[in-house]
Amino acid sequence: MAIVVGGVIGSGIFMKPAVMASQLGSPLLLLSVWIVAGCITLFGALSNAEVAAMFPETGGQYVFFKKMYGDAFAFLYGWAAFAVFNTAGNASIAYVCSQYTNYFIALPRFSTVVERSFHVHLPFIGNIFPLENIGVKLLTVSLVVVLSFINYWSVNYGGTLQRILTALKAVAIILLIGGILFSGKGSSHNIVTSLSTMPHGMALISAYMAAIAGAFWAYDGWNNITFVAGEVKDPQRNIPKSLFIGLSFCIVVYALINLAYVYVLPIHTLSISSFVASDAATVVWGTIGGSLIALMVILSTLGTTNANVLATARVTYAMGEENKWFAWAGKPQPRYNTPGNALLLNAAWSIILIFSGSFDMLTDMLIFVSWFFYGMSTLGVFILRTKMKDVERPYKVFGYPIVPLLFVLFVLFFLCSTVYTDVMNYKNGTTEIINSLFGIAITCIGIPVYYLSKKTSINKM
Repeated sequence: MAIVVGGVIGSGIFMKPAVMASQLGSPLLLLSVWIVAGCITLFGALSNAEVAAMFPETGGQYVFFKKMYGDAFAFLYGWAAFAVFNTAGNASIAYVCSQYTNYFIALPRFSTVVERSFHVHLPFIGNIFPLENIGVKLLTVSLVVVLSFINYWSVNYGGTLQRILTALKAVAIILLIGGILFSGKGSSHNIVTSLSTMPHGMALISAYMAAIAGAFWAYDGWNNITFVAGEVKDPQRNIPKSLFIGLSFCIVVYALINLAYVYVLPIHTLSISSFVASDAATVVWGTIGGSLIALMVILSTLGTTNANVLATARVTYAMGEENKWFAWAGKPQPRYNTPGNALLLNAAWSIILIFSGSFDMLTDMLIFVSWFFYGMSTLGVFILRTKMKDVERPYKVFGYPIVPLLFVLFVLFFLCSTVYTDVMNYKNGTTEIINSLFGIAITCIGIPVYYLSKKTSINKM
């Protein structure tokens, strides 16, 4: 349960509600998104729990995909984990920490003319502006580099830092929920008052799916428990139980935090807030309270970044052990006995991603790709029921086949609607890059990498 909750509750709740509020224009819809996204995530998690209970091995979805679809697809997942959702996840969480630093210090940035003077054009995808919001990006890069080197030198240093910062995150969340909801300084009228510009019809569906993507990012991390399945006592019983209880707890926490936000901030104010947690706290406790929450957000997101840097390097390290092209990443640092090369490789790629786009671009891209693989792993439940029908299943997903089927169909709708919305936003000039296609392009690079590395290995034999 601690792994599930700790992996899920991170930085998303301190950034995404403002963007989601601007997309939906309705506090009630905002609250519904967090509940709906949580329930859908729970459906997918419990479907994956059936496979995790069948194969309680360390490695998580990488192991599952080998059983379902073979080595090539498993490698593609490992590649996407490195190139998209692990490293982009590290970058985006560190981005939140840097963004909240703006609450205290106005980080420098170039004029719009300078920011737009240099760009990289990607055919069929859009334009990247590396100089945009340069102060935040440079601080984000610094955080990734410093935390990577802390974990490079010692696992113990990273673990101690993590325990301290996780405690601060818990304090911030308790203060936000309890302090705001029982302050009496908000208004129930805020909860039911929508913007006059609230979208309707097809525009509302597109906005709702875009908001769902933001909530999915905040719920991401539940699958961390599957990575250590081989180290869990009685995994057939404890993995499904931890996923159900842990995610249910996260749904309640997220719903209460957003209720606290909309209780003290009218939807218009919430939709334009750059520091939603601090702005909500300022209404209740004044400037000092807002500053205190901002500081806690900085420290807690620093802790989440540290945890991700520590954990995701292990995935890259494991990929290096299995593929000769990445053998360098699979070698431990001889002096400190840490996955040093994997940490350096992850840090280098994270820096490239940081300069490639904004916080929302990074999160939208990684959620699109990660949810493709979540959908494929749930589809694999049906495949394994046919392919390995005689293998014992200590846990079977409740409501089969309806629950996993609903999840797969939703993921298909989510992916298609996201591509459509991204393309239309790009054509309308709302965005500079098609986030979903950018994620697809980076992921698909893994296909020739796999076959070329396999061919090289055969030739050497």
